[in-house]
Amino acid sequence: MLTEEFIAPIWVTLKLASITTLLLLLIGTPIAWWLANTHNRFKNFIEAIIALPLVLPPTVLGFYLLIAFSPDGLIGSFWMTLGGGHLAFSFSALVIASVLYSMPFVVQPLQASFENIDPALRHAAATLGASPLDSFLSIVVPLSYRGFFIAMTLGFAHTIGEFGVVLMIGGNIPGITQVLSISIYDHVESMEYAIAHVYSIGLLIFSFFVLFFAYRFNRKLSVRL
Repeated sequence: MLTEEFIAPIWVTLKLASITTLLLLLIGTPIAWWLANTHNRFKNFIEAIIALPLVLPPTVLGFYLLIAFSPDGLIGSFWMTLGGGHLAFSFSALVIASVLYSMPFVVQPLQASFENIDPALRHAAATLGASPLDSFLSIVVPLSYRGFFIAMTLGFAHTIGEFGVVLMIGGNIPGITQVLSISIYDHVESMEYAIAHVYSIGLLIFSFFVLFFAYRFNRKLSVRL
């Protein structure tokens, strides 16, 4: 059972979820911080764009990303000029699509966590000579542990379960773009239900324990705070 063919979708899925979660934290944290503190008139517009994947069918986002990532598309042609080859149906395309599709699951918890921090704490740090970066790292980050934990958990778990977007933009290339959700669909189409059951039960158990420990950890933080 534990053949290279069997393990490949699991490895691709975990690699995609890990890279996507890391990038989402790096990109989503400053976005969430800006949204939590700005009074810019375009704030609601930016929030709506970020939240689009929550209501937009994955195939719609995947379709337009496929056009943009094609050799004739704006992003795809630029990628090729950088020597990156064809962007569509590559692992890099999966990462970009996953970052866009899972963005609200990271930005929204972080934004809510940042908005709950008393601004007086940062103002007090500033009067003591702390730079904005110092106050963010020493005050905001420790007080936002719950938000970061929820953001990482949701971002990782949501990427694990992606189907429509990754199928549209990555196809079904074993060892490269074939993630677990696509592999399950592929085995069901081939009437290989035994392997589909193994993958599906594994994802079911994984999803349950991710949510279980997320709720448990969040409750412990609430009691501690």
